[in-house]
Amino acid sequence: MTTPSRTAHHSAARPFTLNALALLATLSLAAQASAQTSTALSLPDAVTRALASGPDTTTSRANLQKAQANDKAVRADPTSIITDQVSAQQGLASAQVNLSNTKLTVMQTVVTQYLAIYEAEQRTDLNTAQVNYYSRSLQIAQARLAAKVATQLDVTKAQNSLSSNQQELADAKAQRPIAAAQLAKTLGLGQTAINVKAPPAPPQLSAALASLQAGLDGRLPTLVQAANTVQSAQLQVKVSDNDYTPARTLQDAQTALSNAQRDLDSGRKAALTSLNDAYRAAQNAREQVGISAASLAAQQTTLNQAQAKLKAGTAAAVDVQNAQVQLLSAQFALAQAQDNFWKALAALSVAAGKDVTGLAQ
Repeated sequence: MTTPSRTAHHSAARPFTLNALALLATLSLAAQASAQTSTALSLPDAVTRALASGPDTTTSRANLQKAQANDKAVRADPTSIITDQVSAQQGLASAQVNLSNTKLTVMQTVVTQYLAIYEAEQRTDLNTAQVNYYSRSLQIAQARLAAKVATQLDVTKAQNSLSSNQQELADAKAQRPIAAAQLAKTLGLGQTAINVKAPPAPPQLSAALASLQAGLDGRLPTLVQAANTVQSAQLQVKVSDNDYTPARTLQDAQTALSNAQRDLDSGRKAALTSLNDAYRAAQNAREQVGISAASLAAQQTTLNQAQAKLKAGTAAAVDVQNAQVQLLSAQFALAQAQDNFWKALAALSVAAGKDVTGLAQ
């Protein structure tokens, strides 16, 4: 019987070896590509990117260009009638306001999604510290039980606290990639990994409520659309008020005008109510930042005292660890308060049709 030669074995093994090397090279390139598609963004950077090239603002700009072209064509057409001219002008005005409103809405979305990532990261740090603390507390409870100076109930409570914080830590870690994917979609970044920086301190609420109320009709798309409807209805009444148009047509036009005026008045009242509520919410959020900052300062003092007691031998290391966790909790509360102020300012911007964050200008 003929046996295979060593050369034949080598030639049969070589394609497998080459294929394995090719696979490893492909995986290496894929890993490098993955590492290269990571973007670090500040909050202003994220908003700027979304406004410049995000899908929503891109669509609104295209709609504005379309409205501009249509208005120009109607103006240049000597056969266009007054209703066509008014409609083109209204379409252009609506497109301009819609673009401005889209920018504010996109800014609000980016602020919310960006801060969701940042808060998930901060919550992860806090929960990690809490898990470490409660792990130590469980060890102490078990040691006290062994020394017969604690009960099984004390151990059970410590175990429950640890389990609860472990679950919160897992939830915080799970929220981060979800929030990052949402922001990537808003920015049009696809599968790019996003790393966020600490957001800057929110600006002061310097705009007076009266200044935001002024000119609201011309800044909100719903009110602009309602005003356009009134204008069109007025024009229809005007062209129907003659002796060659059926009386019924004029009556219908007058009814439509009355309805349009009521809708506009109702829209104004609703918009002012929303603006007032958003302004008050921003004021409350600003005050909460001050309260949280004071709480953080107090917690820092508590930690300093715990460290001094440890040094003096009147406190245990676990007491200092607890104070450190409480300080982290206060820091997280302040970060949340500042984030809520950012979000309140963004919501106020949308309600006012005017940027008060400084991010969308």
